[in-house]
Amino acid sequence: MVGLVARIGFAWVRWKAKRGLSDSEEGSSPAKKHEALQMGVRGETYAYWYLRRLGYLFVARNYTPARAKGELDLIGFDGDAMAIVEVRTRPASEEGPAMPELSITREKHETLLRTAHYFLRERRIAHCPLRFDVVAIENTPGQPPAIRLHKAALSPQLPVRSP
Repeated sequence: MVGLVARIGFAWVRWKAKRGLSDSEEGSSPAKKHEALQMGVRGETYAYWYLRRLGYLFVARNYTPARAKGELDLIGFDGDAMAIVEVRTRPASEEGPAMPELSITREKHETLLRTAHYFLRERRIAHCPLRFDVVAIENTPGQPPAIRLHKAALSPQLPVRSP
């Protein structure tokens, strides 16, 4: 039954996104910012249903700790592993692919790790395999979004780099 709901849910959001995730390309600066936020929300919804169709079971969306900076887009289980999923949605450009997965900076990586620590501590989860996945969505107006899933894309520990 869960698989059927996930397939129907993803079919619906894929149908809604058949011409892209944005409503328009024109507008002023505040309108562009609002449109970018809307595209991000639509991208997260698209990723949610895409991953549900692949068998992920989600326990939280858009988790923000009470007294800290940061947000976790999607948190769920893929088999026995808890997967914390960062969704990156970007418009495609004429120069080539947008590669939204490359927009995760070292600071964002540190924020994700810190926020994941808060989530695990708040939920009293001590021993569970943890993985950081990235879903990259390229939005081309007039076309369905291109989606890529990168499992275990971010290391739970930051590598030490020499200056």
